[in-house]
Amino acid sequence: MNRAANQESALMKDAAPQTIYLSDYTPFGFLIDHVDLTFDLHPTATRVKSRIAFRPNPDATNHTFFLHGQDLKLISAKIDGAVVSPSLSSEGLTCPVPEGRFVWEAEVEISPETNTALEGLYMSNGMYCTQCEAEGFRKITFYPDRPDVMATFTVRINGAYPVLLCNGNPKGSGDAWAEWHDPWPKPAYLFALVAGDLVAHTGQFTTMSGKDVALNIYVRPGPDEAKCAFGMDALKRTMRWDEEVYGREYDLDIFNIVAVDDFNMGAMENKGLNIFNSSCVLASPGTSTDADFERIEAIIAHEYFHNWTGNRITCRDWFQLCLKEGLTVYRDQQFTSDVRSDSVKRIEDAIMLRAHQFREDAGPLAHPPRPSSFVEINNFYTVTVYEKGAEIVGMLRTLSGDNGYEKALDLYFDRHDGEAATIEDFRACFEKATDADLTQFSRWWTDPGTPHVTVQEEWSEGTLTVTISQKTEALGKSWPVRVIPLRTALIGRDGGEVSSEQLVTLTEAEITLTFDDLAERPLVSVNRNFSAPVVIHQDQSDSDLAALLAHDTDPFNRWDAGEKLVNGVLRRMVRDGATPDAGYLDGLSASLRNDRLDPAYRALLLRSPTEVDTAIDLHAAGHTADPDAIHLAHETLQQAKAERLQDHLSATYAAMQVTGPYTPDADAAGKRSLANAMLGLITRLDGGKQAKAQFAEADNMTLQIAALGALCVNGFGEDELRAFEKQWSDDRLVMDKWFGLQVSTAAPENAVATTTRLTKHAAFTHTNPNRFRAVFGSFARNHAGFHKADHSGYQLLSEWLIKLDPLNPQTTARMVTAFDGLQRYDADRQAGMRTALERIAATPDLSRDTTEMVTRILGGT
Repeated sequence: MNRAANQESALMKDAAPQTIYLSDYTPFGFLIDHVDLTFDLHPTATRVKSRIAFRPNPDATNHTFFLHGQDLKLISAKIDGAVVSPSLSSEGLTCPVPEGRFVWEAEVEISPETNTALEGLYMSNGMYCTQCEAEGFRKITFYPDRPDVMATFTVRINGAYPVLLCNGNPKGSGDAWAEWHDPWPKPAYLFALVAGDLVAHTGQFTTMSGKDVALNIYVRPGPDEAKCAFGMDALKRTMRWDEEVYGREYDLDIFNIVAVDDFNMGAMENKGLNIFNSSCVLASPGTSTDADFERIEAIIAHEYFHNWTGNRITCRDWFQLCLKEGLTVYRDQQFTSDVRSDSVKRIEDAIMLRAHQFREDAGPLAHPPRPSSFVEINNFYTVTVYEKGAEIVGMLRTLSGDNGYEKALDLYFDRHDGEAATIEDFRACFEKATDADLTQFSRWWTDPGTPHVTVQEEWSEGTLTVTISQKTEALGKSWPVRVIPLRTALIGRDGGEVSSEQLVTLTEAEITLTFDDLAERPLVSVNRNFSAPVVIHQDQSDSDLAALLAHDTDPFNRWDAGEKLVNGVLRRMVRDGATPDAGYLDGLSASLRNDRLDPAYRALLLRSPTEVDTAIDLHAAGHTADPDAIHLAHETLQQAKAERLQDHLSATYAAMQVTGPYTPDADAAGKRSLANAMLGLITRLDGGKQAKAQFAEADNMTLQIAALGALCVNGFGEDELRAFEKQWSDDRLVMDKWFGLQVSTAAPENAVATTTRLTKHAAFTHTNPNRFRAVFGSFARNHAGFHKADHSGYQLLSEWLIKLDPLNPQTTARMVTAFDGLQRYDADRQAGMRTALERIAATPDLSRDTTEMVTRILGGT
């Protein structure tokens, strides 16, 4: 018996959580021809009957019949109609089976109402719903709950509810029953069921081949019915875009979306029945910000795009998660870039990657996009898997060219439709389509860490020599060199490109480029449009950066020059007690007055890094991060911005006002973004007068919440907070904003008290992931407040995580990452964080999810 077989046997012994290895993968011993399920719904005693046609898998070497199952009450089991008595454990069952084909039948009982983990079948405000990715289906019935086991499903739902939904196409319905058939083979993680008192916002889409598809967004009766129109429009635009850009057509008669309040994730791409966190699909001008609309548009696109990159072609095992997620994130980023601003989207993606993924790569939670092992797969739904996975696809497109990328994707769809694929399968399609060897490039998938690229220049009598080197370190070791595509150009100090952009592909530890016959020394613009997810080290003076900020022809590097300037200013302010740099402020003033720049782009130029960003930057430069000093520096810089720009603030604010009915399009949203940036600075000078007026007059949430935020940051918003609560107390999504805003804007000395006070509010509940994240996610981002020197922030968060873990391990484990940067801080704060983590680790019956995360953080320090 090989190691994989030993692992399956170990599952029968109720052993402690163990590590699963990619190298141990073997195919499941059986194939499934079809699955029939019957649900008799009851809040605490739902009966699930399964009838599954199995046959031996000729490619398998281990034919042990093991079915996953957790928290199931087995009522009966049969094989070919004969009663059997399988061996049970907390992880599943085994049973002797015939040598050839056979039919497995089982009946189990489950309790959706008491399922607070929100995995499997559970209830949310009287509605039955499911979440089966990654391993939730095993909480519904006994089944080989792994992504490489694909089958067609027919499902009958019995229950006295107006709406009964499942995957696929409707097959029939009657009084208190409905039957659905999904003709496309799928793994169990894509199973979905919804039942409840729901109302449909309907639509229709005609595919490129002329097929009519019925579209529905289901919500609870009441105010949510008025929040579906944008989601429906976004869905239709998404479907058309996927046809036009990728040639992918929808393949069922119906596409359903259901909005659910209690949901651990953002949304789930279940075949034909997408289940969405309500916050990720419901939108209206009065209750949603411009950022909400853009986020909803992107998430709808992401889940729909999964129909081909995730559903029709799924992943062979969970180690391949970055295949379906990285590719689909890249596709949704393309979509947003096409329908909004390409340059703004690229900057926003880089901001997110640097703030979260680079941080992950630099700490104890570092892992490659395709890990080689895991304890709990739920802990690998990370920015490394998703967003870095998308960057890898983007680099492949850069290296392959648009035509090569299109040929490779078409080949991927043709070869692997209906299959469970691997990274190697995806790579082979690019190698075939472009005649390239991607062996070295594949290290992006298999190695952890963010490459650090150093650019050194030598200038001599009209010749510029540029040496570019790379180094990657993570988890205490160095990693081999990678293939790094760097878009590069030479920029004149007074504007224009001295040397047009070229693609420099770094494949060695070091390369040298020579540029001859130059009239004057140019500026070197490297990694344009963020062509590779790397950290660039380049000896650039403030005057160099100011020139790039003014003249670089690449929008990303122009913004990045400003980002480097402000990072340097903040470093000097924190480390040396310096005052805000006048040159930087002058550059901001010039950018603000440049009407040729997109308003959304100007708003990004005016944005300062977060206080966490500054802590990371200081630590990377070899300094201990002092949260209090960082907070003071940020406040001082914001005040200096307001004072330096005050002659232009009111005029720009007025010029950016949008008249007429609200629309969430990119142009209007960009103007509001810049206007609200102006308002934040104006509030520092006028005592909140303009912000109070905007709050009172606002006809949309973007303006109202921005005004409230500006007031709260400056300590002027008590009356407006009460008014906001009174106005929106019946809207749970808007109230999430109210909770989060108070915590995120609290002064550091008040953050713990504010958070504690809000946990006692009648509308706070820790069982709803959105509300818990609104409060404690915001608390963790209140940098100086969370890292208060008396450790009270660490104690508060650890107490609530201990309380939450028995109910919802997934949300708990994700929130533990608030402690992952403890090495950046002084010894006393490190000790406080370790004490909090050790307290969590010592909790009896701590979940596998949280245990793994705490252990990894402590082990990496």
